[in-house]
Amino acid sequence: MRQLVTLAAALAIAAGQGYIGRLDTIGGTTYDWWADANVRRSLVNSPQFGVHAVWMSSSSSGTSFPDCCVRYNYYDHSVHAWNWLDDCMSSGVNVFTERTGYGVVAADSSGKAIVVAHNDSGLVLARDAAPGVGIFSYSHGPSGYYWPDIAIGDDSVLHVAMSSGTGVSYSRLTGSSSWDSVRVLDSLAYLTYAIAASRTGPAVFATWVGDTAAFCLLSENRGDTWSSRVRLDPPPAFGGDTVTRFSRQGLFPFFDSQGRLHLTATVYPEVHDTAYVNPAEVWHWCQANQPRWARIHHAGCAPEHMQASVGYGAIYADRPTMGEGDDGELYVAWEQFDSSNVEPQTERLRAGVWVSGSADNGASWTPGLLVTERNTMSHRFPCIIDRVLSGEPVDTICVLYLMDQVAGFFIYNEGPATPNPVVCQFVFPPDAIGEEAGTESRAMNLGPTVVRGVLSLPRSLLTPHCSLLSTDGRKVLDLHPGANDVSRLAPGVYFVRLSEDGNCLTRKLVLAK
Repeated sequence: MRQLVTLAAALAIAAGQGYIGRLDTIGGTTYDWWADANVRRSLVNSPQFGVHAVWMSSSSSGTSFPDCCVRYNYYDHSVHAWNWLDDCMSSGVNVFTERTGYGVVAADSSGKAIVVAHNDSGLVLARDAAPGVGIFSYSHGPSGYYWPDIAIGDDSVLHVAMSSGTGVSYSRLTGSSSWDSVRVLDSLAYLTYAIAASRTGPAVFATWVGDTAAFCLLSENRGDTWSSRVRLDPPPAFGGDTVTRFSRQGLFPFFDSQGRLHLTATVYPEVHDTAYVNPAEVWHWCQANQPRWARIHHAGCAPEHMQASVGYGAIYADRPTMGEGDDGELYVAWEQFDSSNVEPQTERLRAGVWVSGSADNGASWTPGLLVTERNTMSHRFPCIIDRVLSGEPVDTICVLYLMDQVAGFFIYNEGPATPNPVVCQFVFPPDAIGEEAGTESRAMNLGPTVVRGVLSLPRSLLTPHCSLLSTDGRKVLDLHPGANDVSRLAPGVYFVRLSEDGNCLTRKLVLAK
């Protein structure tokens, strides 16, 4: 397994690396503000069927966005392709027939997408007729409530958190259209709330961030009754006279396949009542761990090296989401700003997407890995898939995000309206997400290189089972440590596959002319 991890790190963090994995542009939008809180679930895997993706969509450059809607695309596992791909702004299908926004997606046990959003009068739900067909039936939810978050529990009941403008309220949906009466969970809650439900038991969990701490509520009987609010203090991120504060965009709850509750959070420092967006840290919490808090990532720079502002509604590293692999490993993705990558039109920093993983229930985490390219795009609102894709052609992490062509939100008059791609990035395989501390510096000199038709693999790879595959999985060449002649191969995409002790790791490689 050491050979696998070394090759993964070598391929993923090689000098000059751009986007890691494969990028699919599945849609587009001029509406560049997706969440005033944590990132809602916008990417869901139905393992036997496909991947469901939703996003805020508009083609308008006016501030009223009359065509604002929730748009949907579907990646079919059986054909390894998206259902609706056209040019950037035309890909996908509208979920609703009316103006809607802030949609969240889940999938039922039969693989059908369920999308909840709000319109001018309140909540509305759409349910697909079959996995990925894009033919929706509708159920209107409580009027006067907005900004939904949703989760499906072990009994297939849909749990919905919402707000009428203050506090957080709750309802359930059983069957196709039977909504429970709305209950106020906490009248003092902020609009930073989120909800999660266990797929293996009766637990439902709601949380939000307040001025000085985070708070949560737990139901142990599928939403019938709820506990009183419980205060969740920040992790021990900053010392001395520095107070640690939760980001209002940073708290994300997640139940794993064993029914254990996890939280990811981002925090920032406050000194003498002054808050700072730099530095920022990403943390993980699990009640089953001791200690419960574990640091995932520290992000920041010296103040004099920060060449512009991060802009509205963010800190230096923010908006984490969480997913799980087949063997219980955890993955977290977040947005993080680049202190020297400045958009000249708006004087705002551009952001990239980072990923980290844990194989021990979140007790320790691999070093954060930048999976996007440092370029003129700002990569915002990343949502990692809830369940890793199995066999795509290897186990694959997916992340959905917005590529903002001009950093700074048009919605908040920070920049112009631009047609921004909505991208799903396939980061494969999960083994490539980091290693122990110190791997990055070693990996810079270990990566396979192709120079004048010769593919060079690290000589430290001792396994004899290494091959080069075409995109259809056909073996093109047996590889060995050192120099491999690939001069006669056609330019294009290939995969380097390494097998050891029954384990297999595959990484993408591009041969140019």
